[in-house]
Amino acid sequence: MRPVTVTAAAVGAVLAAGAAGVVAGRFASDAALKAPPGRPLPTEPRLTVHGTAAGRITLTRDLASLRPGTYGLAGDGSHAVVGAVLESAADTADTVVRRLERVTHGTFETGDRAWLTANVHIGNPGTALGLEYADIDLPGELGPLPAWFVPGHRDTWVIAVHGLGTTREHPMNVMAFLHARRLPVLALAYRGDLGAPRPPDGLNHLGESEWRDLDAAIRYAVRYGARRVVLYGWSTGATMALRAAAHSALRERVSGLVLDSPVLNWEATLRALAQARHVPEHLLPLAVRAAQGRVGLHADHGADPVGPVGPEHLTVPTLIAHGPDDTVAPWVYSRRFAERRPDLVALHTVPDAPHGAMWNADPREYEERLRRFLTPLM
Repeated sequence: MRPVTVTAAAVGAVLAAGAAGVVAGRFASDAALKAPPGRPLPTEPRLTVHGTAAGRITLTRDLASLRPGTYGLAGDGSHAVVGAVLESAADTADTVVRRLERVTHGTFETGDRAWLTANVHIGNPGTALGLEYADIDLPGELGPLPAWFVPGHRDTWVIAVHGLGTTREHPMNVMAFLHARRLPVLALAYRGDLGAPRPPDGLNHLGESEWRDLDAAIRYAVRYGARRVVLYGWSTGATMALRAAAHSALRERVSGLVLDSPVLNWEATLRALAQARHVPEHLLPLAVRAAQGRVGLHADHGADPVGPVGPEHLTVPTLIAHGPDDTVAPWVYSRRFAERRPDLVALHTVPDAPHGAMWNADPREYEERLRRFLTPLM
């Protein structure tokens, strides 16, 4: 009887470990599949406010707080815009002082916790930028999709779509720039966003199904006067743009793509977000498999070193803005994508920028690259 008892115990241990692995895998995969719009990704550290003064704010010294450029600073019920690090300020070994450009709403007091965000503007194009705009609802596959439309005089429209951890406020970073070039802009909220339909399973599919909402936006644009569209996506929004350009019934109307921090390898992104949630290394493969099983992501997509839509299927000029400091969507896949199609793809490499924040690191240089790319497409 003793060997049987030992065998039963061993089987029980294996089953228990397997069940624990499944639970751990689901928890780890939640880092991406249930990332709430408008909340920081787990890769972004919480910083402590150590003090404020006229035109300056003191934050915890961290690689994040030392980044160059312009960022939103979000707290619980508060938002501000911070600029460059003030090198001459009286910082310490534990703190850094940045320019405080404005407080959008709320207050920041000593001891408050906050995080840097790519979202510089809060509100809508009217309140945040002073632009004429319209609130519209697009007919989508799952129901009405809220969108902002900023009119322009050209017949090439820009359809902007945000990515992980952000909302349609994120495209407002470049909306004034696009409006100054008289380009109509359609900024889309898609399934899972506030006010948009909920996905049937409640999960983010990393663009695998969300691209059909972008397809609905293309149909709307063409119906209301667009002869051509440029798809402009950040993060998983960039993945959506690639899929729409390859699979939309109106793909011949797509004249260009702008891809900021594109998620081109979902396995790498899932692993990065799970690691940021302190999932042990040995459980990371379970997170990937759990995500695959939950939302139907195919292993061949994750293994593809050049993205969910291969560069061989690309037919339009494409600008990729990405940098080697992105810990969520590795830059190496953007580099490989560009190397495979030098005839169509231009890669703007941005150092010292986190995921989805290539504009924030150096707005002037970013907009100049964008101007050069868009001019022939207008």
